[in-house]
Amino acid sequence: MSEFDYVTAMDPEALRRDYPIGDAFRRALVGLSRDELRARQERDFRRVLDFAWKVPFYRRLWGAKGIEPGDIRTLDDLPKLPSYDKADIMQSVADHPPLGDFHGQDAHPADRRPQIIFHTTSGTTGKPQPLLFGPRSREVQNRLLARQYLMAGMTRDDVVHSVYGHGLINGGHYVRETVQHWVGARFMSAGTGVETRSAQQIFIMREFGATAIIGFADYIKRLSEVAREEGFEPGRDIPIRLICAHLGSESQASLSAAWGGAAVFDWYGVGDTGIIAGEFPDRTGMHVMEDAHALEIADPDTGLPVAPGRLGDMVCTCLFKDDIFPIIRFNTHDVTEEVTGESPLGLPFRRIRGFLGRSDNMVKLRGINLFPTGIGALLVEQCEAATGEFICRVHREGARDAMTAHLEVRGTPDGALKDRLEAALKTRLGIEIAVALEAPGALAALTQVESRQKAIRLVDERR
Repeated sequence: MSEFDYVTAMDPEALRRDYPIGDAFRRALVGLSRDELRARQERDFRRVLDFAWKVPFYRRLWGAKGIEPGDIRTLDDLPKLPSYDKADIMQSVADHPPLGDFHGQDAHPADRRPQIIFHTTSGTTGKPQPLLFGPRSREVQNRLLARQYLMAGMTRDDVVHSVYGHGLINGGHYVRETVQHWVGARFMSAGTGVETRSAQQIFIMREFGATAIIGFADYIKRLSEVAREEGFEPGRDIPIRLICAHLGSESQASLSAAWGGAAVFDWYGVGDTGIIAGEFPDRTGMHVMEDAHALEIADPDTGLPVAPGRLGDMVCTCLFKDDIFPIIRFNTHDVTEEVTGESPLGLPFRRIRGFLGRSDNMVKLRGINLFPTGIGALLVEQCEAATGEFICRVHREGARDAMTAHLEVRGTPDGALKDRLEAALKTRLGIEIAVALEAPGALAALTQVESRQKAIRLVDERR
């Protein structure tokens, strides 16, 4: 039997050729036409589709809709296929424990069967979901994220402080592999505030010379406050120059200011797919990694493509996952919209605005769709004294539904600020939302910002 280990299965030379990073990325992709990119996408889609037909989950999902091999030939046919989401994956796990039947390990010959790299989601919205990768798909994801980090300016000389969670959770391991395997920077895996308490994180960053922070913006912002509480000035005593974060409701300007003017870059991805899109130095939206993904933006109600400039669910097809877990039309239920116009960098990739909320965390209030993260971002944008921490509470007032947005602010707030923020929400959203101003730290027990990968931003008291 021939030796078939992780390195052999990942095929490093093919990875470097097919998914370039750094200067090689610019040389390979800048100036590439949309037609040339589409030809590559179609080639890779056919390979992933052929593999998916060997996976029981997809045969069952597509067979239930009367779809047979040969019915789907090109990416134009994608809308004919049903999308699926986390609930379908969890049902597969329940029916076929412990890993479900959505992996295709058994589709490979016994002597060429890739190992399964196993992680889970954080479980912040329920039972953790198994996340399954093969060596090749794992390292493609890692190289795509390395592409983002390098485009943002990370170098081998950086000392990278990571506040992603570890344990079985995918995030911390994913970014560690990226930085260590493909960027080459020194990596410090601090984790969340539960794994390494916040004051100790500040000590570690100062002691070992951290120059970059990666993680979720909520907690990165919180660390800047802890640094000041410990008597250190972010940006001077802890000279962070680069932050690569999932911004959510936090603005780039406020996060940069919190860390003494560090450059801040946003990116988007989910545990199943890895990075899907990232912000490059042009700052004109997030470039979708279309050499690896086909991204649809679909109406949450109908599932049909939305018009340009309209909000919709991101439905992702991974064009590289043909070793363990193929992903074809996975509905993330994360909401975005497309950015129109040509890329200033000369890249053939489409751009999106990034994560704007979740359609399954959307609140319909008196006929208007509201996203808590969008409300929080608007409040922080309008209030210089805001710490960035907020939570939206939906409740009943007599016979109607109502929302109160709680926002942490520094200093002594007055009624004029509250009135101004409520007026801004009404003007921008077209509906009355009450604002409650809270002292710094007052919402921590509700948002669980120091203990969760993703802070809680909505409490629905009607349920």
